Amino acid sequence: MTRWGILGLGRIAHKFVQDLLTVEGAVLHAVAASDQERANEFGNQYGATHCYGSYEQLLTCPDLDVVYIATRHVHHRDNTLMLLNEGIPVLCEKPFGMDAGEVNQMVETARNKNVFLMEALWSRFMPTILKAHDLIQSGAIGRVRMVRADFGFPAPFSPDGRLFNKELGGGALLDIGIYPLLLSYLMLGKPTKIRAAATFGPTGVDEQCGITLTYEDGAIAILDSTLLVKTDMVGVVYGETGTIRIRGRFHESQAMSLEREEGQEPEVFTAERQSFGYEYEIRHVMQCLTEGRTESPLWTLDNSLDLIGLLDGVRAEAGINY
Repeated sequence: MTRWGILGLGRIAHKFVQDLLTVEGAVLHAVAASDQERANEFGNQYGATHCYGSYEQLLTCPDLDVVYIATRHVHHRDNTLMLLNEGIPVLCEKPFGMDAGEVNQMVETARNKNVFLMEALWSRFMPTILKAHDLIQSGAIGRVRMVRADFGFPAPFSPDGRLFNKELGGGALLDIGIYPLLLSYLMLGKPTKIRAAATFGPTGVDEQCGITLTYEDGAIAILDSTLLVKTDMVGVVYGETGTIRIRGRFHESQAMSLEREEGQEPEVFTAERQSFGYEYEIRHVMQCLTEGRTESPLWTLDNSLDLIGLLDGVRAEAGINY
């Protein structure tokens, strides 16, 4: 059995735990919130063994195997370091940290302490993303020449809410723009040039962000994110001999297609589920822990360093700050 702790009990924690409870061998062992009443309510709802009214109290929990951090972006580094310094393995929500400096601290601590750490980029473990990546690696569409991906939804405006508050790391880029950027990184690697532009709302956060990446071999990625309108949320990878189309919402899609010659029926791959989709990364973390790994072979800490470097590059180009 793998005994899980949850630190931060907001909306995403509810979804994560509902999927956790469907995974064989996973146990909700402890939950921690910023007040006891909230911890008790969450813990009672999902059958947690221990409920703590502060994050620090989680360090006293006996027999804890791994903690999932689901707090606001700006708290990820401090929450992660607190646990790693006590030798507790961590799965931390994306973005790992607010910038490369924070992520470097987290990675160095995990490696120095020899403790498991992984960024919770659930899309990396979705069957559709895995299949698309495998097809590209096998040469199914030839050399990749272009990636297009978008992510947008009309977020209700709330100046103090997470999405529109600069002090909480709000804005389109870190919350949803990370997904198109992840797709381009998985399919094309690191670019040689970043171009980006953003539009800013009344609270100063980036409400829309457009990114163009160019690569050494001449490939290009065109990516965008917005908190103002609903977009198709499709990921498309164009190769010299075919196209891979990951259907919307591509970051959690249950279907993708491989299109080859014009007029030929596309090959469709499906991965239907009744869950939110967190169980794939949950199982992967449990497998890593069982095998005694301190980082994932599918999404390494170096991958996380690369991704935050790209995010920092976009921020610098677009003038996004927190």
